[in-house]
Amino acid sequence: MPTVPPKKPKKKKSLVPLPGRGGWKTAFGGPSFFGNLITTVLIFLFLMSAYSLIVDLTRPTESVPLSVVAADVAAGKVSAITVNGDSLNLVYVDKSNKTSRKDPSSGLPETLATYGVTPAELSKVSITIQGQSGLQFWFLTLAPVLLPLLFIGFFFWFLSRQVKGAGMQAFSFGQSKARVVDPADLSQRVTFADVAGAREAKEELLEIVDFLKSPKKFLDIGARIPKGIILMGAPGTGKTLLARAVAGEAGVPFFTISGSEFVEMFVGIGASRVRDLFQTAKKAAPAIIFVDEIDAVGRVRGTGMGGGNDEREQTLNQILVEMDGFEPTEKVVVMAATNRPDVLDPALLRPGRFDRRVTIDLPDRRDREEILKIHARKKPLGPDVALEIIAERTPGFSGAELYSLMNEGAILAARENRTEVTQYDLIRSIEKVMLGPERKSHLLSKKEKELTAYHEAGHALVSSVLEHADPVHKISIISRGRAAGYTLKLPFDDRKMQSKKQFLDDIAATLGGYVAEEMLFDDVTTGPSNDLMVITALARDMVIRYGMSEKLGPIAFGDRQLGSEPYSEQVAAQIDAEVSRIIEEAKKRAAKVIREHREALDAIAKELTEKETIERSEFEKILIANGITPKSKEEEGITLTPVQL
Repeated sequence: MPTVPPKKPKKKKSLVPLPGRGGWKTAFGGPSFFGNLITTVLIFLFLMSAYSLIVDLTRPTESVPLSVVAADVAAGKVSAITVNGDSLNLVYVDKSNKTSRKDPSSGLPETLATYGVTPAELSKVSITIQGQSGLQFWFLTLAPVLLPLLFIGFFFWFLSRQVKGAGMQAFSFGQSKARVVDPADLSQRVTFADVAGAREAKEELLEIVDFLKSPKKFLDIGARIPKGIILMGAPGTGKTLLARAVAGEAGVPFFTISGSEFVEMFVGIGASRVRDLFQTAKKAAPAIIFVDEIDAVGRVRGTGMGGGNDEREQTLNQILVEMDGFEPTEKVVVMAATNRPDVLDPALLRPGRFDRRVTIDLPDRRDREEILKIHARKKPLGPDVALEIIAERTPGFSGAELYSLMNEGAILAARENRTEVTQYDLIRSIEKVMLGPERKSHLLSKKEKELTAYHEAGHALVSSVLEHADPVHKISIISRGRAAGYTLKLPFDDRKMQSKKQFLDDIAATLGGYVAEEMLFDDVTTGPSNDLMVITALARDMVIRYGMSEKLGPIAFGDRQLGSEPYSEQVAAQIDAEVSRIIEEAKKRAAKVIREHREALDAIAKELTEKETIERSEFEKILIANGITPKSKEEEGITLTPVQL
């Protein structure tokens, strides 16, 4: 299923818990306090600069009598005079400034003429007549008094606003943090056409779409649509995308929230947010409420440290009450997603609440091909691209992994300055998604390279000889992720179940590398450490989960975790003995294959040492040359023996 598509403060003094996305904040108010303080200081500096400028503009200069002005004009000491009403601003030749006043009833030439200034002497002075507006006069007069008062008033208003904001935030703790997808927003709208695979799940959800579009025909016949639909499936199978597609098909508002967003430190906040969410959705009905990862808040009650007063349990109780209080005409559908349905509270899953369960499986080969086509819509593909082959080589991939595969292929093409995505890009992307990027800088010594080649050859040889093991598609001794080398084994067809014979052959094939190291080098390294962890877990599951132990029989034993004791010490010893027996027998089978086909092992290891990577076609040629028949699609499978009942 495709999917359409967290810092702590360094200060440690007087931490005060405040809810919301800011996390912990200091007693001084957190990062926002210092940001506001800096803003206030900058505003203060700006106002002080403006005040200083105004003071400079209004600062008085030297005032001289009019007779001195006339004498200076006659002596040629004045270069310019600006007349502003009855005020005179004089600019002297030495760049100094002085002021004076004239008779308001007469002009400047007449006034200076009475003091003996001739027209010829006056003509050497630049005279400018300037009228002073009333606004400028009052501003220059009142600004030195009003600006400090305005700044003090603004400072107190700013502080009161911060206090009010903090107070309002305290009242908004209980508000829902759900995001809303508007059905009219085509850029965020998702429909079933954008969801590939999951055919049965879409058929189940089409009834919800029909109810939201036309609820009358259901209500008239007395039918009540399920109040809650819970989507269950592995991570990345597209549970969230399916929920969005239901809202997109029905054209209704989509309220989405994560289960963890309900829970806060303060008791009652989660329940308050639940009430607010449901009230908001009812006002917008018909609508869909989607709770992602509901297991964060919907786990079985009675296991919390706070008992019945635990905040998570209070939130769950409120969800149960809200869903039980729905009326048939409210037209609000609650959808939830989880990959841990086993931990949910039974009251959440009872009829009348989440009474419809939709399981979303990993996509099969045909579904994977359809998903790849959807993710390839906006990617220019080369003529050699065959998505059906990519679908065949990706069994067990989820929709999210397929999206990552196509995206990695496009990144590889862009990195190499190509305008099209080729088949080679997609093949490389499969291994990058499964194992990680190549580590070509991780160079092995000659001895390590030879040892790694024999290790991987052991895996491949045993897997090719044993009947029920998966066929080998590729072998490489180029490091990827944490692995020094890898053997890519994939089944021809998707499997929904596995047999005991397949498990035993898989364990033997996984031990092939360990046995090859031990037999050829008379030593073992740390290389097979992950192999041993995998086969130990698989053998234990065979004994305690699948009833595949001949000695203990078809009994399922619980896991001994967190102090639980599902079985006695004697049974535990028997389980350990059975796990050891299964692994030891598989080791003997792997050793037998390697002894009988030593020449093939040497040939595979030699080819690996030279080329570092062997594809399936080259590997099969080596097998045929050494008398081993490669596996074909028709031969791979389970032979069923009729059982008479």
